[in-house]
Amino acid sequence: MIDPGLAFSLGNLLVLPLWLLLAMSLFVPRIRIAAISAARFVAPALLGLAYLLLIVTGLGEAQGGGFGSIAEVRALFASDAALAAGWLHYLAFDLFVGSWEAEDAAARRIPAVLVVPCLGLTLLFGPAGLLLYLLLRLAFRGRSFARETAS
Repeated sequence: MIDPGLAFSLGNLLVLPLWLLLAMSLFVPRIRIAAISAARFVAPALLGLAYLLLIVTGLGEAQGGGFGSIAEVRALFASDAALAAGWLHYLAFDLFVGSWEAEDAAARRIPAVLVVPCLGLTLLFGPAGLLLYLLLRLAFRGRSFARETAS
């Protein structure tokens, strides 16, 4: 059995340095491949493994839990194992999205200083950060490969 409190704490410790590395990779291109690989593949895989362990070992703890109503979701997350699994779910998916934002921004030559707030929002408020990045991406559409093919 995996301790939900420990999984929560270790998940946070794992992803926070990777968010910083993603932001740094926008300014230091030579670390970009390592930062994106760690944020897109390594950390989500580790978080996914911990998630599965929490789900499998904590399946019987949530009485009346499910996804059919808000009351069922509330009951589902009354279990520490389910709550920690849900948190790891957020950490993994938000980090994956952040890695895509960093890679896409570099390919589109979007100024790093404009992308960093998107990463911060994605870390803290997932969909709001993604929305901001998508708006930024829209504002810079057509910049990615136009200059490269003209050379």
